[in-house]
Amino acid sequence: MEFNLECNSDRPLLIIPEYGRHIQKLVDHCVSLGSLEERKKMANAIVDVMGNLQPHLRDVPDFKHKLWDQIFIMSEFNLDVDSPYGKPDQEELEAKPEPLAYPKQASRYRFYGHNIQTMIKVALSWEESDMRDALIFNIANHMKKCYLNWNKDTVEDAIIYKHLLDLSNGKIDLTDSNEVLSKSENLLKKSANSKQQSGKQQSGKQQNNRNKNNRSKNSQHRYK
Repeated sequence: MEFNLECNSDRPLLIIPEYGRHIQKLVDHCVSLGSLEERKKMANAIVDVMGNLQPHLRDVPDFKHKLWDQIFIMSEFNLDVDSPYGKPDQEELEAKPEPLAYPKQASRYRFYGHNIQTMIKVALSWEESDMRDALIFNIANHMKKCYLNWNKDTVEDAIIYKHLLDLSNGKIDLTDSNEVLSKSENLLKKSANSKQQSGKQQSGKQQNNRNKNNRSKNSQHRYK
């Protein structure tokens, strides 16, 4: 006895794998129909089935529009039917995004990150006020926390003030300030608590996934 088995390696790639191969075959069959009325009737039926397979799309605005766009994409834009929302533009959908603008120069103190430069620019754009002073000291405290994360267990405020002076091109000078930044142990404690909380959340997600898998296995075992 011979079996005519079809291997996945011999099958064409699925354009939208979420819907499975049966939906793709239905779309291909719909494209091949000669009658416009038959294509339209079958296309509407396929869209209804796709909506049932992806119930979460019902919470998406214009989910029917999304389904019709997807059926055209799955047909490689060869489906000749009148959509209630019009046919999507293939060139627009396949257009490549603009390249990201990467920083042209690296920060002089990489352990602070590039966002510190942006924060300093924002502070310099503000007029002289108590709000501006508060922002500058928040930036300094954030710099101190970044320094402690990547360097030592303690750092003098004078070093942070000097780095801030360099990064601001001499426009923010706190070297003679009497203000004291947050203590190193407090910043390290906050950072440790944040990492611990993140670890607990990740562990909770993993436990929930294990519980779901166990329930699924138990359910399958009952119905065998």
